[in-house]
Amino acid sequence: MPKLYRSPAPLVVLSLAIVFVNVLTGCAKPQFKQGPKWAPNPRQAPPPPPAKDMPISPELQSRATGEIEQALRSDDPLIRAHAIESLKTLGGEGSNEAITDALSDPEAIVRFSAAMATGERKIAAAKTKLLNLVEDPDPSVQIAVRYALHRLGDYRHSLDLETFAAHPQASLRADTAMVLGLLGEPTGLTILRDMDYDRDPAVLLQVAEAQWRLGSMEGLEKLVAASQSAYTDYQMVAVLALAGPRDQRVTPHITAMLTAEHIEVQLAAARAMGMLGSDAGYTIAANATREKDPRIQLLAAMALAEMGRNDAQVYLQPLLESPDSDVRLAAAAALIRLCR
Repeated sequence: MPKLYRSPAPLVVLSLAIVFVNVLTGCAKPQFKQGPKWAPNPRQAPPPPPAKDMPISPELQSRATGEIEQALRSDDPLIRAHAIESLKTLGGEGSNEAITDALSDPEAIVRFSAAMATGERKIAAAKTKLLNLVEDPDPSVQIAVRYALHRLGDYRHSLDLETFAAHPQASLRADTAMVLGLLGEPTGLTILRDMDYDRDPAVLLQVAEAQWRLGSMEGLEKLVAASQSAYTDYQMVAVLALAGPRDQRVTPHITAMLTAEHIEVQLAAARAMGMLGSDAGYTIAANATREKDPRIQLLAAMALAEMGRNDAQVYLQPLLESPDSDVRLAAAAALIRLCR
């Protein structure tokens, strides 16, 4: 298998990387704010009740499947992209066909999601379509296609990721960092090391996540620091990124985040604990399904999906009636996951 790089990427050294607050306020030399290695936990999260063994209702299965199928046909490309995302973790040839079909979608955001899902699931039947998208008009799709082809064992275009890592558009640099982490190739750390000097906070956070996925303790330290950020969104992303590699060493820190100040962060931590095989955030997520804010309901459904408790269906069922399409889709995807 070839390396993912020829030589270090020719990025200009701007500074020694990162604190998101400093970047956003225009400080000349951003760096991570140094916080405690593990967050203090003055309070305790409400304990989860004992799991109840109950089969998923066939009616709920049918409704959940129908919701996903409807989302795939939506006129809104963002909904179609979210539907493809929900299919990534589901089994069956039908899901593979839907993902492959989405590679021909007229909207780039849908093709991007489909290419990423194709790579994650290693859908070999999609290779011809992927090769036809190597020079897609949208560069984000090009990045996702290279990820998918690499996952399918075709490395001819993988070296292009080094060029995308230095792209003038920040979102494309972030996509490249994400892909490098997901590919799991240790040689990708060389490209990521040069990206440490990026000035965009979203890129830097994605670089840290990718580094941690590739086993870098430097990436771990950056994510722990980012989880202490003054910005709620950064805390949420960092907590989920910490759990990405399923490394149990981060459990104490994520457990502490279950009692964070903001419910959004608590739900991200609950989801992250689910990724680590724990239902410690079950009560937080279950209670949050009753909130009126669709964003909170969405985060709650995603957290319950990761925990895999069939008794969560009683909390997910009402969300299938939500007027918000993203909430319905998240609940449907969660119910299908529980069935699997």
